Amino acid sequence: MKLYLVPSPIGNLADITYRAVKVLEEADLVLAEDTRTSGILLKHYNINKPITPYHQHNEHKVLQHLVQQLQAGKTMALITDAGTPGVSDPGFLLVRECNRAGIPVECLPGATAFVPALVNSGIPMNRFAFEGFPPLKKGRHTLFTQLATDERTLVFYESPQRLVRTLADLITYFGPDRQCCVSRELTKMFEENKRGTLQEVHDYFNEKGVKGEIVLVVEGKA
Repeated sequence: MKLYLVPSPIGNLADITYRAVKVLEEADLVLAEDTRTSGILLKHYNINKPITPYHQHNEHKVLQHLVQQLQAGKTMALITDAGTPGVSDPGFLLVRECNRAGIPVECLPGATAFVPALVNSGIPMNRFAFEGFPPLKKGRHTLFTQLATDERTLVFYESPQRLVRTLADLITYFGPDRQCCVSRELTKMFEENKRGTLQEVHDYFNEKGVKGEIVLVVEGKA
């Protein structure tokens, strides 16, 4: 009886630990954010285990059933499409319920997109705040207003469709001269790390267009 949180590669399928593969091989059931995406990973490592969906649209519905299965003695491994479960991905609710029910939970170390983006940005990382995906509407103004005076390095996730808009909003709230770095498609063939001021990076992607998974690192207020 145990729930394992298993980080999955953020791009390159080789970025998985031996231990993660072993846990997936030994689990009674694999919970996956997208069974098609995770199926590719499991097939790559010749792992043949039952796999069931666990994502933001069904997690409330299946939560108690999964807890009951764990209490009955099953071992489960939770993986998401990329990175560590619970970090801007499903996972928190199940971990909380397991903790309440006295079910052991173990999180393996491994891939998380914001760490390599932060490290290779060249922006100070002695103090930083991970903000995940910015709100689309409600709370966006309040968040950016609060963060405008934060002296810590700020780390965001963003979709390619909204990156240019978010950079434009940050220019409005932070000013055009803050240093930043956009890391795109980390660990993949077309990985790109674009560094410069908010204005420079905004203009670059506004002209070029944006594709892929995005991590945005922004310098704190001086």
